[in-house]
Amino acid sequence: MWTSFLLALLPIIWLIFALAIIKMPAAKACIIGLVLTIVLAIFAFKLPLIDTLTGTLEGALMGIWPIVYVIVAALFTYNVSNESGGIKIIQDVLSSITTDQRILVLIIAWGFGGFLEAIAGFGTAVAIPAGILIAFGIEPIKASVICLIANTTPTAFGAIGLPVITLSDVTGLSVNQLSFIVTLQLALLIIIIPFILVGLTGGSFRALKGVFWITLLSGVAFALPQIFVAKLVGPELPAIVGAICCIAVTVVMAKMINKRQDKTVEAEVEHHSVGEFLRASSPFILVFCFVILASSLFPDLHQILAKVTTTFPVYTGNGAELFRINWLSSPGTLILIATIIGGFIQKMNLIRMMQILWQTIKGIWKTAITICSIVALAKVMGYAGMTAALATALVKVMGPVYPMIAPLIGALGTFITGSDTSANVLFGNLQLSAAQNLAVNKYWLVGANMVGATAGKMISPQSIAVAAAAIGQEGSEAIILKQVMKWCLLDFIVICIFLYIVGFIIGLL
Repeated sequence: MWTSFLLALLPIIWLIFALAIIKMPAAKACIIGLVLTIVLAIFAFKLPLIDTLTGTLEGALMGIWPIVYVIVAALFTYNVSNESGGIKIIQDVLSSITTDQRILVLIIAWGFGGFLEAIAGFGTAVAIPAGILIAFGIEPIKASVICLIANTTPTAFGAIGLPVITLSDVTGLSVNQLSFIVTLQLALLIIIIPFILVGLTGGSFRALKGVFWITLLSGVAFALPQIFVAKLVGPELPAIVGAICCIAVTVVMAKMINKRQDKTVEAEVEHHSVGEFLRASSPFILVFCFVILASSLFPDLHQILAKVTTTFPVYTGNGAELFRINWLSSPGTLILIATIIGGFIQKMNLIRMMQILWQTIKGIWKTAITICSIVALAKVMGYAGMTAALATALVKVMGPVYPMIAPLIGALGTFITGSDTSANVLFGNLQLSAAQNLAVNKYWLVGANMVGATAGKMISPQSIAVAAAAIGQEGSEAIILKQVMKWCLLDFIVICIFLYIVGFIIGLL
């Protein structure tokens, strides 16, 4: 067991060493990590050569579709809006609410970013808010770190609840009860993260002076609606409702604060009519409408769009499933269509928009290599049994205190795969089995996998690559990872201690 554990750990050690210590470019580090994983899979874990190679190909294809596709679409939305002047108008309108960067971060990275994660996922919540924050004068690396930290807890119910729904399907647990438990487990983090974002924006936690209450309410307004919606409705809407409530409360509080402050800055801001603002926001409004209409909330339309699908075999090993390309229901397609229509509304011509799209595609080729490599690495590790070997060893050695480190298993899954959903597929049943063996509450322990997965999201090489591409600084992955790592460790400490103590107090552990 320990030999398998140590061998399976090598690709992860390499990625941390290459990205965080020697600061190797992410594309190169991930390619080397993939080659190392392939060698280990074939010679140490006895995965047949053809299965290893087809598993690698499947991972690379998954990197392209839907992940890179969605990133291109999200950046295209920002670039078109920037070219048309829409971003400037949105910036002016937000500035009329407040010019305080701390509050703007709460509205854009936390509220709007959480909303984007809830309706689309796949990197949109990092790519779009980061660009807007830079337009407000926030330094690019700082903007990417802020968006990565903000894009943690909303991922549990991202893409219309997909991660939690998948976790329920894998484990056979009630999806409504599991959703409710996860919202309770996430509540403390949701309240803490806005304080971290404000501290980062202002350079220290002294930046909370004057905005403590709006920061607190920005977290509470996200956390409480999630709990009620998960309990009463289910997994599709908690993050959507939480994000909308968060934005509404933060904007109202910002206006109240703005009224009490000096108006000299406000006078310098150009004012726009409601029609101008709606025109400028049209790509984002249409993205929201299209994604909602195509989601499982509207099953008839969802089924019609899902029928436009291409499937073909890729992986040749046991448990192989057909690779699926959902042409119309993919968030990438919906975002592209919304952006083109929004571009027409903003008086842009199709030729110029296609030029912007091509420039966007050319600008992220290094990110595409990084993402395809890391997803392929994750696939090979999963098929070879390397990922399971890591988790099994941790369960074995920790014994009765395993519930304290259970979130780390979920974080490990997200670090490797870049996806909360994939982390739940990998480790959901392992957490269920551990709960049964230890005679603890299965909902609490399985939910801990989901909560841990949200924390691991911020340091996943895939997420780091998206953040670097979003700010136009490919090659800065090592700097971003170093800055976000300390907050990730803090996140882990809070999660592990909080879930263990609360679970013990209420008799679930």
